[in-house]
Amino acid sequence: KPCDFPQIKNGGLYNAKSLRPYFPASVGKQFSYYCNRGFTTPSGTFWDYIHCTVQGWEPEVPCVRQCGFHYVENGRYVQEQSVRVQCYPGYSLPNGQDTITCTENGWSPQPKCTPVKTCSKSDIEIENGFFSESDLIYALNKKTQFKCKQGYVTASGETSGPITCLQNGWSAQPSCIKSCDRPIFENSGTKSNSTWFKLNDKLDYECHTGYENKHKDTKGSITCNYDGWSDKPSCYESECSIPLIGPYLIVNPKKEQYKVGDLLEFSCRPGHRVGPDSVQCYNFGWSPSFPTCKVGQVGSCDQPPEVLNGEIKGTKKEEYGHGEVVAYDCKPRFTLKGPNKIQCVDGKWTTLPICIEEEKTCGDIPELKHGSVQFSNPPYHHGDSVEFTCLETFTMIGSGSVSCISGRWTQLPQCVATDQLKKCKAPQLTYVDRIQPNKKEFHHNVSMSYKCRGKKEYKHSTCINGRWDPEPTCREKEFCPPPPQIPNAQVMQTTVKYQDGEKVSVLCQDNYIIQDTEEMVCRDGRWQSLPRCIEKIPCSQPPEIDHGSIKLPGVSEEGRDRVESRIHEHGTTLSYVCEDGFRMAEEHRVTCNMGKWSAPPRCVGLPCGPPTSIQHGIVSNELDSYQHGEEVTYSCTEGFGIDGPALIKCEGGKWSQPPACIRTNCDNIPRFENAVLIEKEKISYRSGEQVTFKCAPSYQLDGSNIVTCVNRKWIGELVCKETTGKCGPPPPIDNGDITSFPLPMYAPLSSVEYQCQSLYQLQGNKKITCRNGEWSEPPKCLHACIILEEIMERLNIIYRWRENKKLYIRSGDYVEFQCKFGYKQTKTSPPLRTKCVDGHINYPSCSK
Repeated sequence: KPCDFPQIKNGGLYNAKSLRPYFPASVGKQFSYYCNRGFTTPSGTFWDYIHCTVQGWEPEVPCVRQCGFHYVENGRYVQEQSVRVQCYPGYSLPNGQDTITCTENGWSPQPKCTPVKTCSKSDIEIENGFFSESDLIYALNKKTQFKCKQGYVTASGETSGPITCLQNGWSAQPSCIKSCDRPIFENSGTKSNSTWFKLNDKLDYECHTGYENKHKDTKGSITCNYDGWSDKPSCYESECSIPLIGPYLIVNPKKEQYKVGDLLEFSCRPGHRVGPDSVQCYNFGWSPSFPTCKVGQVGSCDQPPEVLNGEIKGTKKEEYGHGEVVAYDCKPRFTLKGPNKIQCVDGKWTTLPICIEEEKTCGDIPELKHGSVQFSNPPYHHGDSVEFTCLETFTMIGSGSVSCISGRWTQLPQCVATDQLKKCKAPQLTYVDRIQPNKKEFHHNVSMSYKCRGKKEYKHSTCINGRWDPEPTCREKEFCPPPPQIPNAQVMQTTVKYQDGEKVSVLCQDNYIIQDTEEMVCRDGRWQSLPRCIEKIPCSQPPEIDHGSIKLPGVSEEGRDRVESRIHEHGTTLSYVCEDGFRMAEEHRVTCNMGKWSAPPRCVGLPCGPPTSIQHGIVSNELDSYQHGEEVTYSCTEGFGIDGPALIKCEGGKWSQPPACIRTNCDNIPRFENAVLIEKEKISYRSGEQVTFKCAPSYQLDGSNIVTCVNRKWIGELVCKETTGKCGPPPPIDNGDITSFPLPMYAPLSSVEYQCQSLYQLQGNKKITCRNGEWSEPPKCLHACIILEEIMERLNIIYRWRENKKLYIRSGDYVEFQCKFGYKQTKTSPPLRTKCVDGHINYPSCSK
């Protein structure tokens, strides 16, 4: 394709007028050109060559703006082409830029540094804080740090914070608030994990067991004040003081103050002791109550009372003397709470135990290696026992009877190979007079006797697989005082002493719940691992769950609201039910435990089948089944559009409402007053197609003259206003233009003339006239014909007249050919003299 006459913006061709007839120019031609003042060629010279290439004129932009590096006001030049400008402190290019670029219209932005927004340190006052940097002025977007004074922190608990200079001033008013660091706890602890606290924050703490604060309480709270914490969370070892005691009562040992764990022993002189012979100091005081001394006879007791679901160990007597003890046991499936022994004290029995049904059952019977068990049918309730036996060549170590106690099996025995049983060495005991028999080693299941110094009776122990049972000792067994009355537990008035290792279960009063452990144990002469009875905390409204609600059968909506909003006691269990289309993913109940509900269940949606089919529509990625929450998208076939959301979702086994595919073609073109359709009208139009109108004579268009088909509706409004006969700009024509500068409006009967570009032939009247608001028909510029030598060579023709060898022929002109020497015109050939018609020429052809 040849190159048309080049349009050189901000420059021109040398000798342009004389060169115009030689265009279009063939590929490879070059012409010299120049650039206007302030512009330069890409090579940087004042003039250069422009080349015709296959892609068009090269260079594509012949003249580029030449930007000079003049003085930069309040700045200095740093780099080049895209130029970086370094403004002086306090100045900046527009919008904070640091680069200017040479454009066709000059430097952008202008190389001028203007004063920028700054922030002053004096503009802000930080109460209880200060700036950590020494600068007095900060530029726009500059970030700095402020610090808080000792004992103060930011709102987020930090000792420092950021602040930025913005267009409207500092980003925020720094705030330093009074704070308290986490205190040091002495013999106490807290549930709070915070490392700092704001002014007026309250911190609760609790003393360790056996300690109390200065207010004689095991719990306390402190507050963060301006001067720090209101108090120290310190706890001190609890103490007990001896109250006034009755006459004849002797106390041992005698001290002014007693610490937690201290023991007191009592005796009477004269008289009988009525009450315990020893008590222990606890953080809640002495327990049990001190005894008294009775001068004279003490009463005896009748038969001990019956205990529901329990029974007395041993044989009953008709009468029991003062100080005699009776033990109880509970029937199977019941567990004993309280003291398992009662004592006759001056004609009255101490507090009875209680037998409570144990609901916990045990799981499968555990397996015993090298042993077997005589199975019984589950479930295994509290008190149920099973018997184990060992294989023939194995010996059982331990009890073969294993019991289910409060949901757990007791210790399994061991089956040890008989030939691998271990021997026991003779015990090395102090204060021992004699061991019988006098041997160094004892085989399994062999017993020995020993007598402690100063004692008449012998003690016995048996060798069980390398260990003595019981452990030989000459130490006297230690007894614990009667078990204490735990605060908020059911009354337990007892005077019975317990041996080392014995346990007593505690039962809390109503509205209290046991904590830490259910049993206290006698160890080393003192009661340890004391249970606590703490008040049950109720729960408020149960948690809400998605797609589910509390199951309250037979309750109205009003009643449901009342139940859901009321206070629920500790231990309350509520059930949930899911909406239609949803099912429970786990356990469907919640339980109130000390003010908190257990984790609520989840309602998960049921899956959906294939989505609904719609007419003229298809589904993306269609499957046989979809999980809850999955989505699919519809699309419509050609000529139809989506009506409604294209995306639907599977929720609770059901799909959301699918869309519809509606016909999108438009039929009847809208009619507008005083307007006519320019193109030929069709029967139907696709969505997105447009039609164009024009106004009738003497009418002028107000707005767009195009309307668009959108989903069966025509969008657009055409308004043709009556004119005064004036015309707008003359209509444009291809390859030509008017000879005068165009005006926005022309008076009636005004005329303009057209001219065609070089080698184009004007057809029609070159002058048009404005009549009744419309221009007369404009002319056309017909294309010239290009005579191509390649075609002439192929068709075996040459120019008839050597002086008329033209490459370009205007439309309407004739050109005459003749056959090459030795060739003659073919029968079907057009005439040798042919005419150029709007760029097209009908070549003749010759052959031998």
